[in-house]
Amino acid sequence: MKLDVIKLDGGAAGEVDLDEALFGLEPRADILHRVVRWQRNNAQAGTHKVKTRSEVSYSTKKIYRQKGTGGARHGSRKAPIFRKGGIYKGPTPRSHGHDLQKKVRALGLKMALSAKAANGSLVVIEDTAVDGKTKTLAKQVKDLGWKRALIIDGAEVNADFAKAARNIEGLDVLPTMGANVYDILRRDTLVLTKAGVEALEARLK
Repeated sequence: MKLDVIKLDGGAAGEVDLDEALFGLEPRADILHRVVRWQRNNAQAGTHKVKTRSEVSYSTKKIYRQKGTGGARHGSRKAPIFRKGGIYKGPTPRSHGHDLQKKVRALGLKMALSAKAANGSLVVIEDTAVDGKTKTLAKQVKDLGWKRALIIDGAEVNADFAKAARNIEGLDVLPTMGANVYDILRRDTLVLTKAGVEALEARLK
């Protein structure tokens, strides 16, 4: 499939031929959901923790005599039924991550790219050559109408572009190896450089 290439100033810069195997698939919500869930679970810290009855700070003395009180038998204030006692079966530090096949992960990325191409939210630019000034880039982004955009460059992000873009709200910049389904789907516009297109095709073929 053919797509027009533009410059950051909005000028035309020819065409690019996109691989149908990457940008022409029919997106499947179930695949995209599985990959996003895998990503978000792996990113979850899992550091939640409560204290059990062996960890709370309390005296170990038997709280009252065994018999003759008319109440239930108790030996410790640390029991979960008491206020400030230990928590029974509460959360403990653990990993929320799970495995997902490489083929499914790659397919999810292809479908995310295809989804952006299908709804007209995919833009290809010639390069990310800028003067490193946020003011200049912010004006270009505004003129192009990018409000919430993800820009994917080649193997490495242009240092001047990254510097200029880091203070612009709603603009994310990633190298090709950082391209992922979650970040692509959460932004309204996906912007690829020509180097980024070539690197993605090499990565996913």
